[in-house]
Amino acid sequence: MAYQVPDILAMAYKQPVMQNELALLQEKEQQIPGSVQYAIKRYGKHPQWSLDDMGEIVYHYKKDDPTQNYLELRFCVAGNVYCKKKDIECDSCKLNASPGCSERIDTVDVLSFRFLPVHLSQFARPRSHYVNLRGTDSTVSDNLLEFKHSSSFAKSLSLCGRTRLVLETLLNHNFTGAHENIFVNAQSQMLLLYSLECMVGEKEVEGFQCKFLANEADREKIIQAREILLQHIGEPLTIKELSRKVAINECYLKKGFKEMFGTTIFDFYQGQRMEHARYLLYEKGLSVTEVSLMLGYSSISHFSTAFKKHTGLKPCELLLH
Repeated sequence: MAYQVPDILAMAYKQPVMQNELALLQEKEQQIPGSVQYAIKRYGKHPQWSLDDMGEIVYHYKKDDPTQNYLELRFCVAGNVYCKKKDIECDSCKLNASPGCSERIDTVDVLSFRFLPVHLSQFARPRSHYVNLRGTDSTVSDNLLEFKHSSSFAKSLSLCGRTRLVLETLLNHNFTGAHENIFVNAQSQMLLLYSLECMVGEKEVEGFQCKFLANEADREKIIQAREILLQHIGEPLTIKELSRKVAINECYLKKGFKEMFGTTIFDFYQGQRMEHARYLLYEKGLSVTEVSLMLGYSSISHFSTAFKKHTGLKPCELLLH
């Protein structure tokens, strides 16, 4: 029997929530084999509800059936606003000048992210810096990422400022289609990093080791560089080109990126390309040749090698799922 975990909305509300009390405003869900599987549900907040924002990491382990193993992140947050006409983007919404707009609804948002072993294995490989826990107790994290911990458990997480920011961007972004997939995948990995750090007891860092990151303008340049990488999944950029686009020294860019996001520029970009390839192959049904060309590879064999290194599968194997 699968490990049973109480509903996080009921936990945040501190009592059972009846279905007739919930007004579902928006729902998004995606299931791609071997990739992060996520569900986002936004509910209208009842005026009399009092909820605590909550996060939780759930480790599902079944010794006799490893196919049932997965790691899950769950969050319940209130205080956000949903607008039915967000896609139209009226001027008032753009300027945030109309808090009394009848289209704006206070929400309770429930988000869940499920990581399967085949997806997590990339982070636990020896000498891989794809996700760097920056000095935390790596044994705890490695045991979870490799599913060596011998029993299921659930642990509540405090929502630090970094986690709240990621959740807010996931709820309010304007990406659609393939761009949305790239964006959600990248943000879910940040949630995984922050959640593992929180679980093993790392205190949120108030400052930065790189002194130049104390400057908000320089931090914004690093963030902008990450956004540019996500926008150019099929158009590989050199670090020199990227540094010119955001007007920052190459050395500062590399050091700042590693400190802010826990990974090198190359590893981050390569990981996002391969996750996007997985999406194009499975969700969009494109051929290996088409995906290879879209991602800017000079040959199918180079693409196939990179894809297998990242996912453990050949591209053609994913098409057979």
